[in-house]
Amino acid sequence: MTPAKTPVVSALGDSITAGTPLWDPDPAVQEMIGSRLDPQSQWIYWAERAHPEIEFRNFGVNREETGQIGARLDEAAEGADVVVVQGGINDIVHGKSIERGAENLRAIVSRGRALGKRVLLTNVLPCNGFPEAEESIRAFNRLIEQISRDERVTLLPFYDTLEDLDRPGRIGPAWTDDGNHPSIAGHRLLGELAFSLPSDPGE
Repeated sequence: MTPAKTPVVSALGDSITAGTPLWDPDPAVQEMIGSRLDPQSQWIYWAERAHPEIEFRNFGVNREETGQIGARLDEAAEGADVVVVQGGINDIVHGKSIERGAENLRAIVSRGRALGKRVLLTNVLPCNGFPEAEESIRAFNRLIEQISRDERVTLLPFYDTLEDLDRPGRIGPAWTDDGNHPSIAGHRLLGELAFSLPSDPGE
């Protein structure tokens, strides 16, 4: 009897995927992080613990916008069954059009499917360090929700999972250390609660 193939999930995104500030998949960045380096500072670490039957790969790069993330899709998709796409906050912080960012994400979904992959989207997290970006983040997330409906792909609720219910539009203080990125506790919530792999290959 042929053993079942281990599903491979590639996580493609920016610093939220990479694990900034305590982790990065790039060995050169790991060296710069030094003694603070901690692999638990990535949501895929916790998702893999919760789903040991799945192999996860980290393709996060700090500070990247959606266009840059999309340019790396083929690399991330190589050998993967599923690609989780996360991005958008850097488009907002860098003053780029959220409509263009959404177009980039839609193109990633389309290209991923053309490569024969299942694609999952995440929405944009709250960003405490840029309170002026709150409305743009909410607007971007509405566009991402529309993409998920149009393309019939699963949307992972990163925003709702870490939002502070006492301070809407902010990450809860228990889930971030720097206000802009999840802490280890925040990554654990994303990996254990926000991540899910649909049982139906057709989403």
